[in-house]
Amino acid sequence: MSYLLRVQLPDRPGSLGQLALALGSVGADILSLDVVDRVDGYAVDDLVVDVEPGSLPDTLLTAAEALEGVRVDSIRPYSGILDTHRELELIDQVATAHDDRLQVLVDGAPRILRVGWSTVIGMGSQGAYRLVGSAGAPETHATQIPWMPLESPTILDGDADWVPQIWRDMNTKLAAAPLGRTGKVLVLGRPGGPDFRPSEVLRLGYLAGIVATVLG
Repeated sequence: MSYLLRVQLPDRPGSLGQLALALGSVGADILSLDVVDRVDGYAVDDLVVDVEPGSLPDTLLTAAEALEGVRVDSIRPYSGILDTHRELELIDQVATAHDDRLQVLVDGAPRILRVGWSTVIGMGSQGAYRLVGSAGAPETHATQIPWMPLESPTILDGDADWVPQIWRDMNTKLAAAPLGRTGKVLVLGRPGGPDFRPSEVLRLGYLAGIVATVLG
């Protein structure tokens, strides 16, 4: 069983080693680490850890937060593919796809950007509409999207009036980025959080911009 932990810890030598020892003391092995952000003397890291079947995630949280200055922002089951430089792999997949390239994009974005789902939204004569969605994307669509057209990658207000109630009920965190000047937008949803960090939005923007160039 694997879990994805988003952890805030002091940005100083030895902090990560202490965290690894603490997690190891409850039978967890760190499989991968991504640095999400660094701000105000703290680092925010995403760790994928493997635990024995039947182990409770609460033991991971307790072990981590027993360390001074460590806070677990979120913990959730993880079944993604563990690899590095995942953006390059997805861009290549989009570029070489014979058709449904937008579907390839939204299918790959959640594991790369560690979100629950992704969609591409376009604008038509009747307003905004969903073009494609990943597995897990809500069946309930947003129909009134006042922030389109979108000029730059941004964090969206998950409690705004345009957000479907079921999205709000799941405390879905939202971010979006324009696919170049096509009028289409890549939207990410992270039910239950954690919040998107500015560095994640930048990463989303770079990916969307490169993919837009590939799509022509």
